[in-house]
Amino acid sequence: MEVTEVSPKTGKRLFQYAMLYKKPILMAIALLVLAACTELAGPFIAKRMIDVHILGIEKKWHEVQGEQPYAVSYQGKWYKREDHFEPGEAKGAEVRVLQAGASYYWLEGSLAGEEGSRKVEGGQMTVTDPDTGSSSVYPVTQLTRSELFRFYEPEIPAIVRLGLLYLGLLLLVGAFTYGQQRLLQFSANRIVQQMRQDVFAHTQRLPVKYYDNLAAGQVVSRITNDTETIRELYVQVLAQFVNGIVYMVAVIGALFMLNTTLALIALPIVPILFLWVILYRKFAVGYNRIIRTKLSEINAMINESIQGMAIIQAFRRQKETMQEFDEMNDYHYKYQNKLLNLNSLTSHNLVNTIRNLIFALVVWLFWGDNLGAAVTVGLLYAFIDYMNRMFSPIVGIVNQLSTLETARVSAERVFRLMDEEGVEVAKGRIERYKGDVEFKDVSFAYKKDEYVLRKISFHASQGETVALVGHTGSGKSSILNLLFRFYDTNEGAILVDGKDVRDMPKQHLRQHMGIVLQDPFLFTGTIASNVSLDNPDISREKIVQALKDVGAYDMFMQLPNGIDEPVIEKGSTLSAGQRQLISFARALAYDPAILILDEATASIDTETEAVIQQALDVLKRGRTTFVIAHRLSTIRAADQILVLDRGEIVERGNHDELLEQRGKYYAMYQLQQGTILTA
Repeated sequence: MEVTEVSPKTGKRLFQYAMLYKKPILMAIALLVLAACTELAGPFIAKRMIDVHILGIEKKWHEVQGEQPYAVSYQGKWYKREDHFEPGEAKGAEVRVLQAGASYYWLEGSLAGEEGSRKVEGGQMTVTDPDTGSSSVYPVTQLTRSELFRFYEPEIPAIVRLGLLYLGLLLLVGAFTYGQQRLLQFSANRIVQQMRQDVFAHTQRLPVKYYDNLAAGQVVSRITNDTETIRELYVQVLAQFVNGIVYMVAVIGALFMLNTTLALIALPIVPILFLWVILYRKFAVGYNRIIRTKLSEINAMINESIQGMAIIQAFRRQKETMQEFDEMNDYHYKYQNKLLNLNSLTSHNLVNTIRNLIFALVVWLFWGDNLGAAVTVGLLYAFIDYMNRMFSPIVGIVNQLSTLETARVSAERVFRLMDEEGVEVAKGRIERYKGDVEFKDVSFAYKKDEYVLRKISFHASQGETVALVGHTGSGKSSILNLLFRFYDTNEGAILVDGKDVRDMPKQHLRQHMGIVLQDPFLFTGTIASNVSLDNPDISREKIVQALKDVGAYDMFMQLPNGIDEPVIEKGSTLSAGQRQLISFARALAYDPAILILDEATASIDTETEAVIQQALDVLKRGRTTFVIAHRLSTIRAADQILVLDRGEIVERGNHDELLEQRGKYYAMYQLQQGTILTA
């Protein structure tokens, strides 16, 4: 199973992709900062509303002459709170409005001690000092609800203004958050779109040999699943981390403005969170690597099972296939649960525990004013509100750590694919070459020192037909793989019109080559689109002519939609012969200088083969043709027949010459003739 370390360069490359759309991302971050700062103004507003406009009723009141702004009428006299006096304005006798329990009382005169417990009995208020234990008694009168409301009434406009200001801030926060999320979603979608384009384009540049050891489902998983996981990195993780950092900095700054002691109590949260992230990643990164790798293997297995469903059912392998899938699925489930347990231990439960411990510490420190600091109800409310606001994004950060690690592992897998050495697609076209082909002492091995071709030399002149015959594994298809430059030779050289193919861009070399494989591959579309492969240079007339040349046009015109009949994946609704005829017409439509037929007639019945043979006699003129065939009767007219055995050419010549040699070709031909006669 493929599990590798995440490269430190992964983060840098993700950042480089983000910089492709830096403007909307920076705008989103700016909106996020504005939203956070705007929202954090709320506790300041609440603190002022509580301390100044609600609890401020207990401030000192002074008698004034007659009715005026902020003045309150009580028992025929007017009183105004001390914080509403203008500088230098005359103040009358002092009075107080004091709360004891759930009731409020009127006190003529001043209060000796501001702090202490209050108790009212028989019109007397007893105020006990918590430090010395001494008590003072004051005559008081209980205020009715209407009288109490009069003392609050001057503050109502200010409370309403603060409430409207807070509502306006909330609307601004909503607008900023909407813009931030929209910009981040837009940027993330564009980044992933670009990344998928880059990955898929790179798959077109990778050599065929790369796919020999990598299942198609694994490639699909990297292009779809892994890039989708990366999208969450830019949408969720980026937003949560920026939001959390902004909130923590802003909250701690606000706490220092409110009260230095409270700020110092909250400050250790920052290093605790940093250690938290380090410890989490230590365990989570390994789990995520295994989960992503196993998911890729599951996708590959599903892809393979669907493609081979007919074989699985025909050989009754459903139970074994299901068992194999269950083992992989259980392994994936096991590590998903491990990651789930880790997330459960380190998510909001732990955050809430730390938060409650901090609240308990604050209550213990300030209970009874132990530190001698003036801590008002509004201040404590603002502190609790700020701590709740700070812990919310901290929970978000912790909960996104799993997504962060998953995205980093997915990005590493995507970038590892993109780092595979590929060949840039050459642009433009070259003139059609003649098709003169020469192999000069070519040796080739798919694996080191395991040669499948040894010292292969032959020359195919323009317009010649060269047939390659031999037992399975003799190297016939390898010769054509080298000619197409799916692989390059280990030793020797291959020349086309006297030029080494390694000196030609692969795309230019293949521009004038056509190939028909034993198992033709059809794409989703129509019969016509599969002939042209949607190449605008191949006209409708050219498509029709190619189908007529292979004798398939009349056959397909009998279908309901003619040559526009839909073709589903791999052409599963068509017969093997029909698929082969489409593949053959495709090669001819491109008018190749070199035509390669790799067991092209193996899946076609004898009658259809006869039609193709008649077309070939015309189409081979002026075109070099290579034919791999097991049925020797189909290559009797070849100009050259090369007999291969264990990667070497053991016989060469035309049909009659090889029969006269009475060697391997003669033996194979006699065997097939005998089989035919017996049948």
